[in-house]
Amino acid sequence: MTTVVLRLFLASVVICGVASAQEASLAQRLGFTDEDIVLIINGDDLGMCHSANEAVFDALGRGCLTTATLMVPCPWAIEVAHRWKEQPDLDIGLHLTHTAEWRHYRWGPVASRHLVPGLIDAEGFLHHDVEPDGVYAHATPAEAYIEAKAQIDQALSWGVQPTHLDSHMGTLQYRDDYFDEYLKLAVEYDLPIRMESAELDRMMGLKDRRKLAAEAGVEAPVLLFGYKTPGDPAKVGPFYNEMLRGLKPGVWELLIHPALPTDELKAIAGSWAVRGAEYEWVTSPDTRKLIDELGIKLIGYRKLLELQRQ
Repeated sequence: MTTVVLRLFLASVVICGVASAQEASLAQRLGFTDEDIVLIINGDDLGMCHSANEAVFDALGRGCLTTATLMVPCPWAIEVAHRWKEQPDLDIGLHLTHTAEWRHYRWGPVASRHLVPGLIDAEGFLHHDVEPDGVYAHATPAEAYIEAKAQIDQALSWGVQPTHLDSHMGTLQYRDDYFDEYLKLAVEYDLPIRMESAELDRMMGLKDRRKLAAEAGVEAPVLLFGYKTPGDPAKVGPFYNEMLRGLKPGVWELLIHPALPTDELKAIAGSWAVRGAEYEWVTSPDTRKLIDELGIKLIGYRKLLELQRQ
């Protein structure tokens, strides 16, 4: 994600704003009222490594995590598929992956390489980033669609029944031509999707994606984006607690990256301490207590999936 896009994205997260009529309508259609604060807490990067898998499954079982998204091209994705068969009621979507951002821990495409040459970098893996010299510079929306479809079909072949789709590092979200492929996949597989805020769409001069999704019969919550968390692990919990306190009525999503701070994770990600702090926050009894005190209604994407398919 470029610095400019990230700044725009963060500027669009106005958690003190009043939910629009569309989101209020979504709350009602989900069985809530316009006064309810409804929140999805999603664990991104499931399947990226074993440390992430252990943290996410624990947080889904005893914490406040309500859903998670699987990175199908990653080395530990098959472990998730095996565990999903043991717990098929888990709310797991797909984190459609077109980048491999870490320096020494990389992965390639699921689709045949001759079909997606623009997605592959000089080292033979997916690009490190979306732009400036990444996916958007070398690939096409058609290649992004082919790879995303291959990932969905791979998950289905493993027996995973995803509850929703989202896009790792926003590849399918920050250009209209890529979003068109994203929405096409949502319609093709009849799945809800994560979307950026309507405010960001306006700031970036993008199409009215929520209108397009609604016309296509695709559900999506308002997005509360937890991408730019404090670099200091000690500040992670207070940061998210303040975000919760600022929520107004509507249907929101908070995404985090919980993982156990193991030697494995430390070797992969410079953000290992923050990811560990996010795991501690989402599994803390104090977090559950705060959510209850604020009257926040926790749901997963499965409720949106059921609504969409009615």
